[in-house]
Amino acid sequence: MIRKWFALALAAAGVALAGQTAAQTWPAKPVRVVVGFTAGGTTDILARNIGQQLGDRFKQPFVVDNKPGAGGNLGTEIAIRSPADGYTLLVASVGPIAVNPTLYPKLGHHPQADLVPIVLLADVPNVLVVHPSVPAHTLEEFVVYAAANPGQLNYCSTGIGTSSHLSGFLLAKRAGLKVTHVPYKGADALNDLLSGRIQFMFATIPSVRQHIAAGSLRALAVSSAKRSRSLPDVPTVAERGYPGFEAGSWFGFFAPKGTPDEVVTTLNQAVNEIIAVPSVEAAMIKEGADPAANTPQQFGQFVQHEFEKWRTVVRESGAVVE
Repeated sequence: MIRKWFALALAAAGVALAGQTAAQTWPAKPVRVVVGFTAGGTTDILARNIGQQLGDRFKQPFVVDNKPGAGGNLGTEIAIRSPADGYTLLVASVGPIAVNPTLYPKLGHHPQADLVPIVLLADVPNVLVVHPSVPAHTLEEFVVYAAANPGQLNYCSTGIGTSSHLSGFLLAKRAGLKVTHVPYKGADALNDLLSGRIQFMFATIPSVRQHIAAGSLRALAVSSAKRSRSLPDVPTVAERGYPGFEAGSWFGFFAPKGTPDEVVTTLNQAVNEIIAVPSVEAAMIKEGADPAANTPQQFGQFVQHEFEKWRTVVRESGAVVE
């Protein structure tokens, strides 16, 4: 499991990074790391394991505070309303940051305006998986089969407006397919896919990696711009005839607007060094997360691009959550 691999990798990373931190005034007390989702999910696990390493590095606890609700909006709002003193951080994903501002028309905040981007942690591509009863072993075969059976195939997602949902919408639009979206809440989506009640799904790699290996699901393509290091033999949707197709999840650190530049710079450098440690990098890749490193400025540009991309997709899909 991802928790086990991270624990082993970060223990090794602690040795490599020990003693590298120069004297600093921040942090002088524990740092709260808000996560807008329940414990045990990808966002939470990344926050806890990287937070543990940050705590070891800076000699202060980085304490994860789970605030689930409204697709990550509750935790995001709490972080935004917190003092911008460097002692409240947010680990968030594509949904709360880039999708929800369009998906939720009555959202009381705007992440691009109210948060400071610190560092991108990882890309987690979605992978198109089908139940073995679907007679397709490639994306091309799947499109031919779905086109020949209009309205007969259902795809599930973990909720309206999630990257799982919107990835399926994008493929159906690009390929001209008539398929039915069935939104779920949480793991029931995967359970119905495994049982054959649902035919296909775009799922995060960590959630289905073991099922692909066991043969209970068949992987046809990944949604990232380039092949995932976790599934190097699975082609991208783009290289199978749909250039420019890119949809998936990503995770990063943010802070309330006004957080001192010195804190942002220090955190950016520390996180980039942690995820570059070979044991940490290998553990993340094994579990389906491609480590990503960049500057706060680059991360900010990336977030803006993602917001604009998903704004268009959400509007085209007609998805709205009141």
